[in-house]
Amino acid sequence: MNRLTVSPSPHDEQYTKTSDIMLNVCIALLPALIAGCIFFGMRSLIVTAVCVGTAVLSEYICRKLMKRDNTIGDLSAVVTGIILAMNLPVTIPLWIAALGSFIAIAVVKQLFGGLGQNFANPAITARIVLMVSFPSAMTKWVLPFEYRNSVDAVTGATPLVLQGMSADKLAEINQEIPSYLDLFLGNVGGCLGETSALALLLGGLYLIARKIINPAVPFVFIGSLALLSFIAGGDPFYEILSGGVFLGAFFMATDYATTPISTKGKIVFGLGCGIITFVIRHFGSFPEGVSFSILLMNILTPYIEQCTRTKIFGAKEAVKDEK
Repeated sequence: MNRLTVSPSPHDEQYTKTSDIMLNVCIALLPALIAGCIFFGMRSLIVTAVCVGTAVLSEYICRKLMKRDNTIGDLSAVVTGIILAMNLPVTIPLWIAALGSFIAIAVVKQLFGGLGQNFANPAITARIVLMVSFPSAMTKWVLPFEYRNSVDAVTGATPLVLQGMSADKLAEINQEIPSYLDLFLGNVGGCLGETSALALLLGGLYLIARKIINPAVPFVFIGSLALLSFIAGGDPFYEILSGGVFLGAFFMATDYATTPISTKGKIVFGLGCGIITFVIRHFGSFPEGVSFSILLMNILTPYIEQCTRTKIFGAKEAVKDEK
């Protein structure tokens, strides 16, 4: 006689654990970290280590204070620390980097209940807070291979800033608009992990191949930004290879907790990110708009899910009793 064993879910023993997902994201970020070390020196590793260490410590302390099971083993804090470091200039004072990690974990993540309950991407929110609070430190970018220390570093503008300069201004600062190859490889000024489109593309394709992320968001994000740039008479290749488009599209706009679940919702999310990034870049005071666009779309995610949710065939909406 066959016996039926009843047990609590999950019943599928082959499900993917959170720690496995986060480990794959860490692996996917390695090419960008290596590129950062090549172009900006070994201080890239120090900044990343400070961000990761502070993120893990902040999560450990927060969970202890809240008397909840500790979750540092799921590696989500490690991923947040690495992504935040990728969004920082290599010259950033280490205490500011540590403060950013604390804000990302303690305020944005744990204050709202922990992993899966945060309303916005922790790394993006922390970057925006640091950008508003410490604009000078957050915009001190150095030229590749020119970094020695934060005092005598050879500073330079990012490609998006250079693109908007006149020929006379470029000659005055002794810089020129980088080529497509420099943009693709990462041989340009910028944050330590966002300059190499090649490294970020390799990491993104790895996540897609491992089925960690859905390609809808990054492809629609990048495609819509390129299309709008082309319509406006700009250079679409320069637009998508500059700034943090690839970093944001593959690693921040695909966050499970802050993006829509359905494919239709992901397409709307990616389209919104592309449109807002274009508007901020071309009509706003900031040359870069990726972080702001993703944060704004994070806030709209509940409404996107409500409008794009799958309706059960034959089901009727519940009618409220006016009495």
